[in-house]
Amino acid sequence: MAEEKKDTWLNYLALTTVILAVCATLATFKGGGYSTRSVMSQTQASDQWAYFQAKSIKSYIYDMQKDKIELELKTAGKMSPQATAEYAKKIEEYEKKSKKYDAEKNEIQAEAKRFEQVRNDAQQHSQIFGIAVIYLQIAILLSSIAALIKKKLVWLLGVSVGLVGVVYFLNGFFLFF
Repeated sequence: MAEEKKDTWLNYLALTTVILAVCATLATFKGGGYSTRSVMSQTQASDQWAYFQAKSIKSYIYDMQKDKIELELKTAGKMSPQATAEYAKKIEEYEKKSKKYDAEKNEIQAEAKRFEQVRNDAQQHSQIFGIAVIYLQIAILLSSIAALIKKKLVWLLGVSVGLVGVVYFLNGFFLFF
């Protein structure tokens, strides 16, 4: 009779080990996917910030040109009305371009921040899946040791560590804590 009970818990040991291994595999897969998403979003955010800087530089150049022309207009002596009109036209043109770049910068900045938020979210999921993998691997190790030495207490310890891993695994999807 003792032999039957031993076989029964060993069957459960094998089943729980398989379940823990499947969860560990899925956690590794999902964690890797979120990690890739994090890296890609960081790259896209960096690209957007570089684009933002380029627009800032262009805006600054037009502002400098506008200031230079305004200064020339103020310091120039008597000018023909036609020349004054040309200066005014250039000032207006540079101001429009500068405002255009400033508006584009706002859109680019919003997009960069959106990518950063996606990155942060992906990092959070990835980190939690990583923790789940650690607990699940320890549980699998304890279950394997329990099978080798045929100690039910070691298996129960592995199951309890595995339950922590499964909770982290589920949290990786839902972020409930």
